[in-house]
Amino acid sequence: MANPKRRHSKARRNRRRAHDALPRQTSSVCPECGEVKLPHRACPQCGHYKGREVIEGKE
Repeated sequence: MANPKRRHSKARRNRRRAHDALPRQTSSVCPECGEVKLPHRACPQCGHYKGREVIEGKE
C-alpha cells in the first residue's frame, strides 16, 4: 500500500476541508402561532400542520 512521502501543509489540508461544512437548515414560520419550525413538519409549539392540529403542542 502506498504511503505519502511528504506531509501535506496546513493550507492544503484546509483547502480540502473548505467544502466539508454542513449547510444551514432551512426554516419556516408557523402560520398558526408564528414560531420558527422546520418545513414540512408539524409545529412543535402548537402541533398544527397544514391548518389542522395533528399532535398536541406544548401550549
